[in-house]
Formats: sequence, C-alpha cells, structure tokens
Amino acid sequence: MTNDPLLRVDGLSVSLFTRAGVMQAVDNLSFDLRAGETLAIVGESGCGKSLTALALMRLLPTPPARIVAGRIDLGGLDLATLPEARMRKVRGREIGMIFQDPLGALDPVMSIGRQLTEAICAHTPLSRRDAETRAVELLDRVSVPDARRRLDEYPHMLSGGMRQRVMIAMAIACSPKVLIADEPTTALDVTVQAQVIELLKELQQSLGTALILITHDLGVVAEIADRVLVMYAGRPVEQGPAADLFEDPQHPYTRGLLSSTLGLGRRHGDFLPEIGGTVPSLAELPPGCAFSNRCSEVRDICLTSPPPLRSLSPSRSAACFVAEEDARRVATQRS
Repeated sequence: MTNDPLLRVDGLSVSLFTRAGVMQAVDNLSFDLRAGETLAIVGESGCGKSLTALALMRLLPTPPARIVAGRIDLGGLDLATLPEARMRKVRGREIGMIFQDPLGALDPVMSIGRQLTEAICAHTPLSRRDAETRAVELLDRVSVPDARRRLDEYPHMLSGGMRQRVMIAMAIACSPKVLIADEPTTALDVTVQAQVIELLKELQQSLGTALILITHDLGVVAEIADRVLVMYAGRPVEQGPAADLFEDPQHPYTRGLLSSTLGLGRRHGDFLPEIGGTVPSLAELPPGCAFSNRCSEVRDICLTSPPPLRSLSPSRSAACFVAEEDARRVATQRS
C-alpha cells in the first residue's frame, strides 16, 4: 500500500428532498482509502451506509436523494460534480460495485454472458469474441463451475451464491481501482458467506484493489477490514484501525454494537445485551448528539451540541464529548 490516498472523500453530504421536508441522510462524511486497503463502513440499518456507496458511484435515486456538499476525489477527478457522460466511463472502469441484491441488480431477460460481455465492451477495446473469452476467464476466476456453459444461462437459473459470484465477476471485469461491496453476503447461507469473503480477500490481494465493505456483520469486519468507519443516523461517529476499534472502542455506540454481537466466548443461551431505544428519524434528529437518547454516558452538552468528529490519537477519531474527555485525561496522565 502507498501512503497517497487513492480515494479521498471530504465533507460528503447527501440530502433527501421529501414532502415531509429536507432530511440529511449523510452528514459531513470524510475518509481516505489507499490502494490494497479495506475500509468497512458499519452501522444499523438506515444509518447512511448504502446511500454513501450509491453517492460514490453517482447512482443515488434522484429524486429524492442528491449530493449537496463535499468532494469525492478519485485520481484527481471529483466524482461528486463529474458530468454524467464522463461518470459513465469512470463507473465500472475506475470504481466498481457489488450490489446487495444480485437478483435485482442483474437483468432478468439478458443471459449472463451478454451482461458480462457488454460490461467488458463498454470499457475496453476488446471485440465481442475476445470479450466472451474474457467473460469465461472472469467466471473461472470467481469459481463459477462450468463457466462457458453459464454464459447462456439467465440469473434466475443460478443459486444465490452463484449470482453473487457473477456480480463480483462483473465488478472486477475492468480491474477497477476501487471496489465497493454493499452487504455482499446478505441472504446467503453461512458456508457461502465464508466462500464469498475468501473470494473478495483473494481478489483484492491479487489485483491490489482498494475495497469499501458496507456491512452490519462485525464478524466479517473483524476478518477482512484494515480500518472501520462507524456511522449513526447519517453521521460518522468513530473511525480507526479495525484491531484498535475492536479492542478499545471509544464511542458508546460502537461499544454497544460490539457488546450486542454474538462472538467468541459466548455460548448458546448466554444473555446478549442490546442497545436500548431506537434510532431517531432523520426528520426529527435531536439538536445535540443523535445517539443521546440511547446513551448511558450522556452529558448536558450532548443534548444541545452535536459533537464533531475529532482526532483522539494519530489513528483514531470519534464524535463524542465523553471520549474526548477520556483521551485528554489519558494524555495528561502519560505526560
């Protein structure tokens, strides 16, 4: 991995323009991503993970969603403001995406072979025949058995795991620099989930692709991620190396996520803690910290001022006044 970021997201904000008013679905999100690195974006449903992925790909459902602020810098190009005609050349070639629902993402009336060859021909000078050969190579690479025969099949003829492998083949067809995987193991059984994760790890190592993993599965995060970005109600609340975050989470929400996950050391029948309360509606976010109504460590300032994401150490940051106090206390003790 080089030290220079391959992708730099700075102050990204996505709003939903609805009849009920304007809602901030992604609020001032910033992160860097380097070649060969895996960044996991985690959080509960509705926290803005998938909208972030769609914003990076410029595939937001418009209306109601729209990028209202921020920069998405990929190789000197600002994807947030790039004209759609230019973005179509970037999408698939420079940045690719594995969608959450492969059956919904694949065209049901087009054969697997046609969908793969069209994706290849759109971004490379290969002839149709050479593109078909490349399609077979891709299916072989993602371990789809009897790859040449699969070219003539349709999505409904494949299992969920095979459809996901076809989606991965399409996403890596042009060797993009950045690959986004949005809940790539959803609706797959445990064995197939493990196979898909191993496949992503293998492809990333061989291609040197930077990976953004959108997931709520902390087990997958622990296995594959280098860094983790935790989101809550559209806002980033913690960011840092995966190992550090699992060992010593700084934000109360991150601690709640980790404690409510069935992991090593817990047995069947053990009490599994949960985060009390519910995520506030984007239309009715509190004036202070969005997590304040569920937090056991809430302070008066948390109710009135939204905490900014601030550095706690060279590699860790959190949007929490309590975490800031703790970091200052530790720094004072060490000095």
